[in-house]
Amino acid sequence: MIRSPFRTSLFATTVLAASVSAASAVTYVRGNDGDPETLDQHKTSTVAEANILRDLYEGLVVYDPAAQVIPGVAESWEISEDGTVYTFALRDDAKWSNGDPVTANDFVFSLNRIMDPATGAKYANILYPIKGAEAINKGEGGELGVKAVDDHTLEITLEQPTPYFLELLTHQTGLPVHPATVEEFGVDFVQPENMVSNGAFALESVTPNDKIVLQKNAEFHDADNVAIDTVEFTPFEDRANCARRFEAGEVHSCSDIAAEQIADLQSRLGDQVRIAPYLGVYYYGINSAREPFDNVNVRQALSMVIDREFLADEVWAGSMIAAYSWVPPGIGNYVAEQPQLDYADTPLLDREDEAIALLEEAGYGPDNPLEVEISYNTSENHKNVATAIASMWEPLGVTTTFNVRDASAHYAMLRDEKVHDVARAGWIGDYSDPQNFLFLNRADNPGFNYGNYDNPEYDALLDKAAAITDLDERAQVLAEAETMFLRDVPQIPLAFYSSRSLVSPKLQGWEDNIQNVHPTRFLSISE
Repeated sequence: MIRSPFRTSLFATTVLAASVSAASAVTYVRGNDGDPETLDQHKTSTVAEANILRDLYEGLVVYDPAAQVIPGVAESWEISEDGTVYTFALRDDAKWSNGDPVTANDFVFSLNRIMDPATGAKYANILYPIKGAEAINKGEGGELGVKAVDDHTLEITLEQPTPYFLELLTHQTGLPVHPATVEEFGVDFVQPENMVSNGAFALESVTPNDKIVLQKNAEFHDADNVAIDTVEFTPFEDRANCARRFEAGEVHSCSDIAAEQIADLQSRLGDQVRIAPYLGVYYYGINSAREPFDNVNVRQALSMVIDREFLADEVWAGSMIAAYSWVPPGIGNYVAEQPQLDYADTPLLDREDEAIALLEEAGYGPDNPLEVEISYNTSENHKNVATAIASMWEPLGVTTTFNVRDASAHYAMLRDEKVHDVARAGWIGDYSDPQNFLFLNRADNPGFNYGNYDNPEYDALLDKAAAITDLDERAQVLAEAETMFLRDVPQIPLAFYSSRSLVSPKLQGWEDNIQNVHPTRFLSISE
């Protein structure tokens, strides 16, 4: 058996059940992306919802302040030698907010509920690695590979080895529900008067378009170390409004900043403006199944002359990071030195000369200019990016036109018709593992393979990596795949997304991380 390094919880404490006087109570006013559509973890789909659910519930594993996986309800786990069976040992002191013990059967109930087609879970497919999950969720029946060995032992069997499975369990879809409450109240279990949660906080009230209030959960096993008593999640779809209230001292943090405000806020607030790498890539898919874009020289030439630093610093006002690789930096389960485009460190003028030579070799030049149509979905930012890139292609003699559609039509075209030359797209990772980015380019993944990449060697490397349980060995194989992808560049990485936050100096414990997760249980407020 492969044993977890965690034999006991990192946060094992005696449960605190003491009331805090109003005079000493600490309230954290937290600007959130918007109002949640739901607080049902099995129907959730947005970051705004995840921020709240992460405070209300605790899964088998959780993210620490640096977005590293640590024990949650499970204090330790074992993985079978073939990587398909995970056995979780649940902590004895895990309780629901009503005092009920958290048991293995609660997770059995919860995982079966999310896979039940009647639940209508938008994100059920993230847990498809569990044996039987996909068939059940698609209405084909069967038995889910989850069982309670006893009250404190949960066994999960996978369809095949999935080295990033623990990362999947940090997603809000892996959070448990309280079975008795769900059975009694149905969809109304999310109402404040009904909700029973097992995280550091419990739901106090919901006032749409105003705030969602959480109170510290005295039954939480690590309550002694939770320094904040009340969390007020305040929705701010208008990012500028959050910034105004932040500067007035009415909000301790804002989850996002308007790009056009970044420079001004940085000049006045300094390091209270937090910009950090985020697990996402902004890119252009090149239709490699269509002439002349089936020629790798053409694709490399178009990629080579793009000034990514200009895009990141000027077009996105410093809120993005220039991308010379496909997989975002700092991702989990990967090599320390990630592959990059060969010309990442080559001066731009030298790259232009090389790109001109590549196009000449492909038969294009002043007498036969390359014609390229850039497709993008309606957005001022996307328009600005496309206009800038068209200018960067001018020294190559490229003639550029634009095709602008609304988002639904744009992505329907990319998914189904694929009639584009070059098209704008983006991907935010669901979990911190390179597989979640590299799989987009598989030949058998037409829904996301916007570059129409069809390389059996690439697909074989991903298949090989999927069968490897040693993470270091697997990382090397995945790096081989990314190197091959960057050589062929069927999709041009342009920039990595960044998280953009305002954080008060009074708010302690906030660590910038690639997942942009900041559980309130690890934060404190100083006056």
